[in-house]
Amino acid sequence: MIKHFTDLEVYALSYSVAMKIFKLSRKFPNEELYSLTSQLVRSSRSVPANIAEGWSKRQHENIFKKHLLDAIGSVDESKTWIHFAKDCEYLPLVQSKELLGSYDEIGAKLYNLHLHWKTFSP
Repeated sequence: MIKHFTDLEVYALSYSVAMKIFKLSRKFPNEELYSLTSQLVRSSRSVPANIAEGWSKRQHENIFKKHLLDAIGSVDESKTWIHFAKDCEYLPLVQSKELLGSYDEIGAKLYNLHLHWKTFSP
């Protein structure tokens, strides 16, 4: 039974990926600190943050679903920044593929939760 947003598998996965990104981004060049690094870290953290905020407002369907859509948007934004990091050669191909695959999974889980939120079970 889901009693807290931390019980949601999609929250745990998105939080874990955001932490991976944070650790990997520490190796990016200093000149990217206020651009690519900052954007990637912020968009990745936005996914679990929107899930958490939406969960606390889930008694209002439209507000909850808006936060899930915002989280999906942050998934796609993060994927874009990952592509930039790979193409700028800050992220190895293997790590970028792993992160992109994780975000594909997170996006699918968020979409499923958005569609079936009233009957959702982990």
